[in-house]
Amino acid sequence: MNRFSLEMKALQPHPDPNFQRHWNVVQIGLFLLPFSAFLGGTSILMVAIAIWVRKFSSLSREPVNRGFAILGLVMIAAAWFADDRANAFLGLFNFLPFFFTFAALADLIRSPKQLTQIAWIWVITSIPVTVIGILQLLNFGSMPSLLWGLISWKVFAGGNPVGRMASVFEYATILANYYAIVFILSLGLWLKERRKLLIGIVLLNAIGLILTNSRNVWAIAVLACLAFALYQGWKTIVAAVGAITGIILGAAFAPDSIALPLRKVVPRFFWARLNDQMYSDRPVNQLRSTQWKFAWNMTEQRPLTGWGLRSFARLYTEQMQLWIGHPHNLFLMLSSESGLLAAVMLYGLVGWIMAQGIWIWKALSPTNRPIYFTFWIAFLACTLFSFLDIALFDARINLMGWVLLAAIWKMEESGEWGVRLRGS
Repeated sequence: MNRFSLEMKALQPHPDPNFQRHWNVVQIGLFLLPFSAFLGGTSILMVAIAIWVRKFSSLSREPVNRGFAILGLVMIAAAWFADDRANAFLGLFNFLPFFFTFAALADLIRSPKQLTQIAWIWVITSIPVTVIGILQLLNFGSMPSLLWGLISWKVFAGGNPVGRMASVFEYATILANYYAIVFILSLGLWLKERRKLLIGIVLLNAIGLILTNSRNVWAIAVLACLAFALYQGWKTIVAAVGAITGIILGAAFAPDSIALPLRKVVPRFFWARLNDQMYSDRPVNQLRSTQWKFAWNMTEQRPLTGWGLRSFARLYTEQMQLWIGHPHNLFLMLSSESGLLAAVMLYGLVGWIMAQGIWIWKALSPTNRPIYFTFWIAFLACTLFSFLDIALFDARINLMGWVLLAAIWKMEESGEWGVRLRGS
């Protein structure tokens, strides 16, 4: 039996034997997460509670955790001043439990081997997710929720919206954010281990993200490929990706004298989606620019407290006569619904962790740097995705993002418990 078989059949040991059970449950939860927010998320949350119980004193003293605690209080205060207080407090569940879970998981996930294990778990589970999505587009019929809702599948035949792959994530945009993560993880694993299996998974995930028909994830995938190529020093691939991207953008946005010949080469599926000719009759109230202006006007009117979480949809519907669930920008959603202070604090805390990640990466050995770089890029992809869309209302995607952030925060060369690369 080869090493790969052993890795995939056995739960990985934890650097601290006292937390082996916790790590085992988290690995199982991560495996279940794409298919069930309840089964995967609940198991991980239970581990987070157990870690907080055992390490409350040390966790509560850490500046970053205190920062998220203060942010939580700011958001609670903003919810108190909301017009629809009940709805605003309900919206806190998209944030507060994840701040809590992040702090615990950051203390549990400490070694590069754990990062590799997490990547393998999510990369392997991306195979059935993509296969289900392809079958969905082939109109193999709808799949309802299974096991009394514990496995929350709502797979609509033909996609959702129609023609766009959504798989088990119900909506194409949410699946696109999922691919922003697993495509990067599969690519990073392939560059690290060069297994033939991974080539197939990378291609499968690439097909999946294309079929979501999301311009956001297309751009992120291209940027990720460029980042990995630059990291590897592959100048030829950088040039090739740049040239292909330039041709596609030329077909979409260049003057007709240039664009028309390029459109004979580039499929309409790409260039018409990029320049919106595929949906050229879209009303003004459906445009992201309109939603962003509306959200900023909300922020200007109540810069300190916002209007309350989950208020954008109600106010936008009243004025624009169209229901839109969010303004397609996380910063603007937070500033308009919880105030500018909450928005700046969230992005400030996350930005600080990402900046510290550069120094952590430098402190790692050359053999461990690639997997850390992969996780750093994967979380950056989630951040970029949030500027044009918001998928955190799906608890699975929300938790995956926080797991990535937790994984890069306290990484150590040896993974030994209690050894720190920096003071905190």
